[in-house]
Amino acid sequence: MEMLRRSSVFAAEVFDRSPTDKELVSQAKALCRDYIHSRLNRAGIGWSKPEHGLAASGGTLGEVSGVLLWLGDELEYLRPNVYRNVARQLNITVASESIVSDAFLAVAADIFSTGVTWGKVVSLYAVAGALAVDCVRHGHPAMVHTIVDCMGEFVRKSLTSWLKRRGGWADMTKCVVNTDPSFRSHWLVSAVCAFGHYLKAVVLYLLREK
Repeated sequence: MEMLRRSSVFAAEVFDRSPTDKELVSQAKALCRDYIHSRLNRAGIGWSKPEHGLAASGGTLGEVSGVLLWLGDELEYLRPNVYRNVARQLNITVASESIVSDAFLAVAADIFSTGVTWGKVVSLYAVAGALAVDCVRHGHPAMVHTIVDCMGEFVRKSLTSWLKRRGGWADMTKCVVNTDPSFRSHWLVSAVCAFGHYLKAVVLYLLREK
């Protein structure tokens, strides 16, 4: 928990200026840890109390985390079966770090194969949270760190340029503070598209040569 707290404080400090690639990745991993811990706590298998999360700590990173969790709730509410039992959907064992890593990165690549939207970003975090729950339930809690590292790797390779153009992770908060009906419509369309890309990613992963 102390390591998580220090990394989260570091990630929060850089919101006052234009973030570097390294800082965007650090923030992505801090958000992923918080998202996973929230989902583990909700499933009754968490390692820490919810009040220790970023969303409860305040600051810009905490606000982003709160929005991410809220949007994740919306996605999971709209399609309750999509973001459950991810390991079973991918037909993988969660005992192997390489298999978990390969599966997560393959799904991530397919989700973003046609571009980046906040809906797809939230969808990827929902996949990470669901996969982490599967890993812990099957007795492999160490895989949580693997998933967080994979999120950081994918963001570093594929999302940092897009995030910089948007002004960083704080841009996600516009998904809820903007009251323009057309913006909300755009978010819902983006979310629905994310479902389609996620399901396509699962199918492609299952069909690829092992």
